[in-house]
Amino acid sequence: MINYTDRITWLMRDLVQRVPGLGYIDLDRLLVFARYGNSNAAGPFASCHCLNLPPTEPGYYYWLDTRSGQMTRRSPYFVTRSPSVTIAGREIQYLISFALPRFCDQTIEHSRKRVFHPAAPSWIAKLDTIVHELYHIDPQHNGIRRVTRSDGTLAAGAHGSSFFPNVAAMVRQYLATADEAAYGFLRCDFAGLRARYGSVAGTTFRTFPSFPQRYIETLESQPSAPSCGCIQPLPQRGTPTHYTERDLITREFLAEPAGPVARREAVRPSSIRPLRTQVVSAPLLAATASDSPGR
Repeated sequence: MINYTDRITWLMRDLVQRVPGLGYIDLDRLLVFARYGNSNAAGPFASCHCLNLPPTEPGYYYWLDTRSGQMTRRSPYFVTRSPSVTIAGREIQYLISFALPRFCDQTIEHSRKRVFHPAAPSWIAKLDTIVHELYHIDPQHNGIRRVTRSDGTLAAGAHGSSFFPNVAAMVRQYLATADEAAYGFLRCDFAGLRARYGSVAGTTFRTFPSFPQRYIETLESQPSAPSCGCIQPLPQRGTPTHYTERDLITREFLAEPAGPVARREAVRPSSIRPLRTQVVSAPLLAATASDSPGR
């Protein structure tokens, strides 16, 4: 058996030591875990999740009638918080998740990465993704890295024109001095890993497929708000808000999920507009950034 998340963590430690541009990252404050991702379905290969963002300013959802424009109902005031993850007494600030087996079967062909690695073997796409996710970590540990445009202004998303070439440059810098013992496992796709090691496993949370994510908390003391005939209660959270090493397990991953995959329930059309949120705050910092097909 190969524990894929353990191997990635080991590789990350080697990357942080060898690449100065990643040297600010504290791997003791980062946890790598696995999620299921079908190789034949669209979706991210990996994602960086930030846990150190502060709570948002209070806000509420409200619904408007499409004809009159009047507010028909609203939620109570709430704030959005980050869950806490503590491993062996250390507060985790970032999580990086890898979609298995999709990440293992990632190739560089027909992707934007080929432009930055023109003569590289296909498995380099996986190393690029790992560096990509590490590079999302803000040097001041204030959430996801904010990317600037060529004119010095902040880009709207988590990627700017310099992000991808910077990642590719760090990949080449690492390979110039690295030992293949650290990254050689990336050469195998998922079928190759199973043939070589018998099975592929990774660290997951006991709440699998759920994992720590920002959540909504209703304020005990409700500020004044526009009058409304109906207050719609917020749904109760069914997952924990604090996690420790006792919430981690090792799970084997297969090419196809062992059980049914939950699907989102379709939303029926109605005369009420979709949710709108009124939040009295500055623009929110991103809590998650991903490397997806095409990048």
